[in-house]
Amino acid sequence: MPITDVVERPTDLSVEWLVSVLGVPVERFSFERIGTGQMSECYRITLGYGESGQGPGSVVLKVAATDAVSRQTGLALGLYEREVRFYTDIASRIGGPVAPCYSSAFDAESGAFHLVLGDAGPAVVGDEIRGATAEQAMLALAELGRLHGPLLDDPAAASADWLNRDAPVNQALITQLYAGFAERYADQIAPEHRVVCERLVAGFDAYLAAEGGEERVKGLVHGDYRLDNMLFGQQGADRPLTVVDWQTVTWGPALSDVAYFLGCALPSEVRRAHYDALLESYHRALGAKLSLDEVRDGVRRQSFFGVTMAIVSSMLVERTERGDTMFMTMLQRHCDHVLDVDALAILPEPTVPEPLTPAAEDEVAHPAGEEPLWNESWYFDFVDAGQQIGGWIRLGLYPNIATSWVNGLVCGPDMPTYALNDFEGTGAIDLTLDPTEPLRTYRVTMRGRGEAFDDPAGLLRGEAGRPVKVTMNLEWRTVGTPYLYRITPRYEIPCTVSGSVTVDGREFSFADVPGQRDHSWGMRDWWAMDWVWSALHLDDGTRLHGVDIRIPGAPQFGIGYVQTPGESLLESQTVTARETFADNGLPLQTTITLNPGDVVATFEPKGNAPVLLTSTDGRVSQFPRAWGTVTTADGRTGVGWVEWNRNRP
Repeated sequence: MPITDVVERPTDLSVEWLVSVLGVPVERFSFERIGTGQMSECYRITLGYGESGQGPGSVVLKVAATDAVSRQTGLALGLYEREVRFYTDIASRIGGPVAPCYSSAFDAESGAFHLVLGDAGPAVVGDEIRGATAEQAMLALAELGRLHGPLLDDPAAASADWLNRDAPVNQALITQLYAGFAERYADQIAPEHRVVCERLVAGFDAYLAAEGGEERVKGLVHGDYRLDNMLFGQQGADRPLTVVDWQTVTWGPALSDVAYFLGCALPSEVRRAHYDALLESYHRALGAKLSLDEVRDGVRRQSFFGVTMAIVSSMLVERTERGDTMFMTMLQRHCDHVLDVDALAILPEPTVPEPLTPAAEDEVAHPAGEEPLWNESWYFDFVDAGQQIGGWIRLGLYPNIATSWVNGLVCGPDMPTYALNDFEGTGAIDLTLDPTEPLRTYRVTMRGRGEAFDDPAGLLRGEAGRPVKVTMNLEWRTVGTPYLYRITPRYEIPCTVSGSVTVDGREFSFADVPGQRDHSWGMRDWWAMDWVWSALHLDDGTRLHGVDIRIPGAPQFGIGYVQTPGESLLESQTVTARETFADNGLPLQTTITLNPGDVVATFEPKGNAPVLLTSTDGRVSQFPRAWGTVTTADGRTGVGWVEWNRNRP
């Protein structure tokens, strides 16, 4: 199977190229879009031959999404690489319902990829809502056994980096998603099914740890082995079954594919009537590597996989009427499966995870990942309400595109906004970061020639300001609990700040004023999602932090904490922000809600210090940042910083 340069669109094809990869005398071709995938696009390429030529009547071309956001998501999550690597590294070693691959390519920088696959037609697509016949289910499980058998507990596959990415779903994330799920579908979830969901969510991390143990059977996992990804061949088809969409392929509990299919492919009463025969169909095709009792036990343990998928998938894709019907069907059938096999009995006791804290070594730079937009960022801010001044500093490193971002801004209601900005990595700004006592004290010095803006919105319009010198010499001292995010490598630390700032010849000195610092590393595309980040400091000593993350096509979800003096950090399960903006792009007001904790805080901007973010491919995001005053619903007051990442058309 040749690996060639990437074909990004069907219009890139030529007769000569098709001849070279298919090895048949193609003389003409046409194409049409098939399917409605958002992360990738598929085209049927119909082939024509001369009188003496013969070959397949058609093949399928699969390529990356045209939409830039979808493509970046597919690249960042490793979906494109995994599917290509499945066909290049794995498919030839297994049996089962896999189409032949004639050509493949993947560009790790742009996210472009292509696969030229054997067509499955004539075939009938499975329907998750209608369900399968018992005969179709027998076939699907037998083919799954043929697929799983060759690689069960295979050491080479178990060590393949591309196949062993960390699972993005943990207890913190599924707890947040389930809160929205339970609210959205409240009147459609049966009481006994709600018990299954709540028990699973409450002990999710411990359940994953138990099922990830060395004693569990591991193998190749399709990850989405369900009817909507199955093409049942009709008369004249090359295969009785073709399974598509290998972008979620991974290494893990192989029997999760069996449990996932069994739990939803058939209405519950039909599954119950044929359950033993269906397990036997899989076991016969698998071979002698596992006993039937081991298969039965593994399927019982993995019956929660479908419940997890119903919750997570429904809240991370665009909502549709058919989607709602499908996800409620999934939930009902998978929960019935859990109850029928008494899987609740194997769940660990519910736990409330302890908040995570960073390690001292996290304060320094980390090895870069391979993604083009992998970056590492350090942020620092402070507010002196008495002197009516605030500021923020950022260092952002982008090693894979050979640049860095340096920002230092100072602002207040009675002064211009002063900005030191370098998005090109020129080194013109002198910035020194010194973790003098890791996780406890951090010193930052910054100096350079910046610009003064009487209208801070000019920064969002890309205008130039008046030349001015800016110097900052500040120290952040930890006064709360450092908090490590669960779903991405990042931590936040509430602080007090001391030192001095000189802008345009005017010097300000500070002693123990409120501030915050944070540090993150990993893949981040500023132009693929919006968010509202906040770090608020109440006069009674309470520290609040939250981020409301908004990914296109997915529900909002949040991360944060409430730190009350004398009490343990309370981790927020939901964080929501409601904001208004002026026509010039500057914020007017934002209300932030954190739960648990029942905090509702209204933020009024006093000083604006925004920047404009432009990607290498021309996408633009406005990045307003402002310090201001805070008033909570129960009458407390304080100050803090809020930022809004706002992707613009």
